[in-house]
Amino acid sequence: MKFCSSCAGTISLKVPPGDNRERAICDDCGEIHYKNPLIVVGCVAESDGKVLLCKRAIEPRHGYWTVPAGFMELGETLAGGAARETLEEACATIEIGHQFASVDVVDAGQVHVFFTGKVVGGYGVGEESLETELFSEDEIPWDDLAFHSGRFALQKYFEDRGENNGVHFHELRRARS
Repeated sequence: MKFCSSCAGTISLKVPPGDNRERAICDDCGEIHYKNPLIVVGCVAESDGKVLLCKRAIEPRHGYWTVPAGFMELGETLAGGAARETLEEACATIEIGHQFASVDVVDAGQVHVFFTGKVVGGYGVGEESLETELFSEDEIPWDDLAFHSGRFALQKYFEDRGENNGVHFHELRRARS
């Protein structure tokens, strides 16, 4: 961020009084512009013992398989966002189950939250997908999954067999050299 969204003044990184880390602060009006993690919501949706995956039609990871997921929107709940993303990416209406996995993607400034779900209608191919398919655990294209967080969610889903065994937490950071 170079310019203030309130007054268009120049931004500098400084530690505000009473804070403990640098923030983007306007040199003119003093507005503090906080940058906080974004929330990604997704659903491992099941139908007839298989889970619904989408092949991505967008970057990042175009052409790789993923659990239907995306950024949460203002004005929606975590579960509502997961259901919306599943509808958008896989044209699937789902019945949301329980929250079962959370992944802190520290270097990307994101938190990924996953729910279980049941497909209650058909499914299809949304604008952000090349194709969608139902997979049993042994059919999942594990080597062609787009994101580590989706892999973690799928692994925990199958460990739990869809039962509510609490929330599994994971943290992803880039390896430092």
